[in-house]
Amino acid sequence: MTALSLLSNPASAPLWTLEGLRTADPVLGLALLMLFAVVLAEALHRATQLPRTCGQMLVGALASPLVLRLLERSELDAWKPLIDLAIAVLVFELGSRIRPRWLVDNRWLALTCILEGALAGLAVAGSLVLLGTPLQSAAIAGTVAMSTSPVIVMAVLHETRSRGQVTERLLLMTAVNSVLAMLALKLWHVVGGVPPHDLMATGANALYVVSGSLLLGAVCGLLLELLSRRVRGTSAMPVLQIALVIIASMLAVQWTLSPLLALLVAGMVARARMRHALTVEPQLGSAGAALSVVLFICLGVLLTLDHLLSLWPWVLAIIVARIVGKGIAVALLARPSGLGWQQATALTLALQPMSSLAVLLAADSFGWAAQLPAMDRAALQALLVATTLMQLTGPLWTTLALRRVARESNGTDSA
Repeated sequence: MTALSLLSNPASAPLWTLEGLRTADPVLGLALLMLFAVVLAEALHRATQLPRTCGQMLVGALASPLVLRLLERSELDAWKPLIDLAIAVLVFELGSRIRPRWLVDNRWLALTCILEGALAGLAVAGSLVLLGTPLQSAAIAGTVAMSTSPVIVMAVLHETRSRGQVTERLLLMTAVNSVLAMLALKLWHVVGGVPPHDLMATGANALYVVSGSLLLGAVCGLLLELLSRRVRGTSAMPVLQIALVIIASMLAVQWTLSPLLALLVAGMVARARMRHALTVEPQLGSAGAALSVVLFICLGVLLTLDHLLSLWPWVLAIIVARIVGKGIAVALLARPSGLGWQQATALTLALQPMSSLAVLLAADSFGWAAQLPAMDRAALQALLVATTLMQLTGPLWTTLALRRVARESNGTDSA
C-alpha cells in the first residue's frame, strides 16, 4: 500500500498506528524500522553499554511474529539478495583482515582452528544423540554449531576497535570454522541424496565447489588490485570494492559455488597483493553500514523461541556442549600455540556467537525446514532456538571477552 493509496482511502488505518504500520508500503516500513533501530540501539548503548547490534536485533524481534507481527518471516525472502549483500560485505572485510600465513608459521594455531570447530560439532551431536535425537539430525545440528558468526564478530570489532592476539585469532578461527561448516553442510546435502554408485560424481561436484570458489575469489582479488591502481586514496575505492563483492557473490550463486569461501579468498588475495595499499573501510563505507543495519533487523525478525519450554533440554545441550567443545580445544593447544590462560578464556567466550550463515548463504529463502529436509523437526526447532539465543546474546559474549577479559579494546567506540 502506497502513501497515495492511504490518502485516497480514508478507511485505511493511519500510518502512525500499529495497523497502519502493518499495511504500509514494504520499502517505507523497512525505512521506518531502520530509523527506529538506529535510534533505539544508540540510546540503549549510551544508557547500558549494550552493543548496538543487540539493539538492532531487538527492534527486529519486536517487529517479528514474536511480538507485534509487523513483519512475517516469509516477507523477508524478497529482501534476501540485499541481506546476502550485507553479509558479503562483512565476509569480504573479514577476509581482508586475516593472515593465512600465520597458519603456516604456527602449526599449533592451525590445529586449534580445525579442532575447535570439530570438537564443538562432535560435542553438540553427541549430546543430542544422548537425548534421543536421530543420528543424522544430530550430525546436521553439530555441523551448523561448528561455526561462529562472522557478521556478529565483525560488528563487535567495529564497535570495540580491538587489536591483539585474541582479536587476530578470533578473526582467523571464525573464517576457518565458517568455511568448514559450510563445506560440511554442502557435502552432507550431496551425499545424503546420492546413491552409492554416484559417489564419483559427488566427489567431482565437491571438488568443483571448492576449486571454483577458490578460483573465483582469487580472480576477484586480483581484479581489485589491478583496477584500484588509478583510484587508490579516492572516494571511488569503496565503490570499486562493493562492486566486486556484488559480482563475486552473484557469480558464486549463479555457478552454485560458495559465496562465503569466494569472498574470504577475494579479501585475502587482495590483502596479499596490495598489502598496506589496501584500505578497507569498516563495512565498506556508509552504504555497507546501512546494509548491516538491515541485516541485523532481519536477523531479529528471524529469531524464534517457539516450543522453548518443551525443548529446553535440547537447547541447553546444544549451547553447553558447544561452549565445552570450543573451550577444550582452545585450552588444550593454548600454551603450544603461544596463548596465555586468560587469553584462552577470552577467545573461548568470543567464539560463542552461533552462526546461521552456513545455512543462509546456501539457501534461496529463509526457510530452514526447506534447506534441511532430512532433519528431525524437534531437533531443527531446538537448533533454531539455540541459534536465536546465541545470536541475540552473541555481541555481549564477544564484547565481554575483548574488553574485560582480553583487554584488547581501545576503550572508545566508533560512532
